[in-house]
Amino acid sequence: MTNSFAYRKMKKNFLLFLGLILTFGFVGCGKKKNTMPEVKIYTTEGDIEIELYPDKAPKSVAAFLSYVDSGYYNDASFYRVLSLYNQPMGTNATELIQGGTWKSSSRHDNLPGIPHEPTSQTGIKHLNGTVSLARQEPGTATTEFFICIGDQPGFDYGGAANPDGQGYAAFGKVIKGMDIVKKIYEQPEENQYFDPPIRIRKIERL
Repeated sequence: MTNSFAYRKMKKNFLLFLGLILTFGFVGCGKKKNTMPEVKIYTTEGDIEIELYPDKAPKSVAAFLSYVDSGYYNDASFYRVLSLYNQPMGTNATELIQGGTWKSSSRHDNLPGIPHEPTSQTGIKHLNGTVSLARQEPGTATTEFFICIGDQPGFDYGGAANPDGQGYAAFGKVIKGMDIVKKIYEQPEENQYFDPPIRIRKIERL
C-alpha cells in the first residue's frame, strides 16, 4: 500500500515536471529570433555594436554591408565631431561623430553614390544612437557615416540641417557601446575635427 502510494506520487511529480519542460520548451522555441544584421566597430577607444534595418533602408544597408565585407573600413577613423561648443552661436547646434575612410583612404572616391532613402520613406528618425549616411547632394553618399548623440530632428526629411530639405539616410542604431560613442565625442578636436582622429581598426558582421 505504501509503495503504491509512493509510486503514484512519484509518477504524478514526473508528469508535472515533464509538462513544465514541454510548456516552457515550446514557448522558448516560439520566440522570434532577431533577424536584423548587426556589425561591430572596433576602435582604439572601445567597441560599438550597431543593428541595421534592411527592411526599412535596403539600399543604404546593402551598400554599407558591402563596404564592411570588402574591408573598406580596415584602418578607417572617426575624424569629425559636431558639439554644442564648436558651432556658431545662434544656430541649431547638432551633436554627432562622423567616421569612414575620408581621412585614411581615397578608395571611396570612385564608388557610386547610394540612392537616397529619406526618413519620410524609411520611418527611421534621427534619435540618440541613430546611424546615418553622410552626404553632399542626395544620392552622393558612399562610405562616410555618422552617429547621432541625442535626438537630432534637423537631420530628418524636412529638417533644417540640410538646405535641400531631404535630410539624411538613417539605416541603423547603436545597440551596445553608446558609452564609447560619447567617449569618442569627448576627445580633443580643432575646428570640428578630432586631433588626432580616432582609429577604426575594422568593422565586421556579428
